[in-house]
Amino acid sequence: LRDFLLVYNRMTELCFRHCVCNLNYRLLTGREESCLDSCAARLVRANHRLMGAYVGLVPALLQRRAAEHGAPGGPSGLPASPDSAPS
Repeated sequence: LRDFLLVYNRMTELCFRHCVCNLNYRLLTGREESCLDSCAARLVRANHRLMGAYVGLVPALLQRRAAEHGAPGGPSGLPASPDSAPS
């Protein structure tokens, strides 16, 4: 949740700074509104692409980390079965 809120706040700040140039009016102009829509859409698409790549890479990274540390079992580092757990 924290990471989501950080991304959301950063996106809001970037798009606001890029698109809103006149603070003399309470409502957005049509141009500002369309700029904000396209800015947010671009950043959401980029975030989805990054998350897709991240989800694809995480299993390999966890597996490599487990192999480097010599952890038994799967990528989580947990024993493969309860019988192989140290007592």
